[in-house]
Amino acid sequence: MKSIASALAAAQANMGKALKQATNPHFKRKYADLGNVMDACLPALNEAGIAVIQPAGEDETGRYVETIFIHGESGDKLSCRVPLIVDQNNMQRYGSAVTYARRYGLMAMAGIAPEDDDGHAASQSAPQQQQRKAAPKPRQDAIDRTCKYIREATDMGKLKERWENIPKELQATAEAIAAKDAAKERLSAPQPDLDDTIPYEGK
Repeated sequence: MKSIASALAAAQANMGKALKQATNPHFKRKYADLGNVMDACLPALNEAGIAVIQPAGEDETGRYVETIFIHGESGDKLSCRVPLIVDQNNMQRYGSAVTYARRYGLMAMAGIAPEDDDGHAASQSAPQQQQRKAAPKPRQDAIDRTCKYIREATDMGKLKERWENIPKELQATAEAIAAKDAAKERLSAPQPDLDDTIPYEGK
């Protein structure tokens, strides 16, 4: 297995990331589909002399998709199986399960992981990202109004409500945070018993 191990190590050094460019319509999230995974690893594998096949099969444990790496020069092979879990007995569900198993089997064998497309673009333009200026601090008069708004809260419920109404950029200021903490401490302190402050005037 030394030959295929060396070839796979060389291929992994040249593999990219499986970019999340497909969209799941149900969860509105990006993910790396089978095509993205193949784009990330197949060119490097083939360049290193490794062919990939992914036949479906069945044995006593159930149905599966097997991902097989074959080293063309030595004939060495590496493989893994991903079980096929199909909740309905129809071809469309079966095809989806096969695609799913192929995707995860290939990622596991190649040793790659999915990555957000936005993150990939950001990593490619790190110098430009570093040149971006920090967001400007809110104006002082806006900060002062925010602190006054916080201090006027009459109970903990009102304080929470008012804090949630404040824009994020003002919540992040040190002045607003200090005003909130002071108001929280004031409103959560035990109140004096007024009866004890009234002197008893007996005859």
